[in-house]
Amino acid sequence: MRYAVFSLMNSANKKSSVSDSSIAQNKKAYHDYFIEQRFEAGLVLEGWEVKSLRAGKVQIRDSYVLLKNGEAFLFGSLINPLPSASTHITTDAQRTRKLLLHSIEIDRLIGAIERKGYTAVALALYWKKGRAKCEIGLAKGKKQHDKRETEKERDWQRDKLRILKNR
Repeated sequence: MRYAVFSLMNSANKKSSVSDSSIAQNKKAYHDYFIEQRFEAGLVLEGWEVKSLRAGKVQIRDSYVLLKNGEAFLFGSLINPLPSASTHITTDAQRTRKLLLHSIEIDRLIGAIERKGYTAVALALYWKKGRAKCEIGLAKGKKQHDKRETEKERDWQRDKLRILKNR
């Protein structure tokens, strides 16, 4: 009996550690785009940026990925420096950050963006094995009627669950 309680506690601890790995989500991207494909990229960060990420001082709502000379860069992400940051380092909250991807993935992104009219947007920032990762989505823009339709569908699903719950 004691063993079962111990294993339940361990499973609860594991679940909480998984939810702690998320740093920031870009919910606006899901509203504005159809996400076709996802990629995981590493981030090249400075020390003060890592500390700010751990404190949750990041915003990726308006960020996007630019491909230039066979490299990927993250534009528009805002990492606010902590007040305890060192005074001899100049901090730039909206600097361009390099993304680390395999060359095959960069080639796929370039092909889709140039030929098919896709956009690469940052969807999420999270920790994986102690390293900061960025989830990139290959996205196609939604029209206004598509946005309204997805909102109607979401409302209908919510109402349907409410009706079934009351029965």
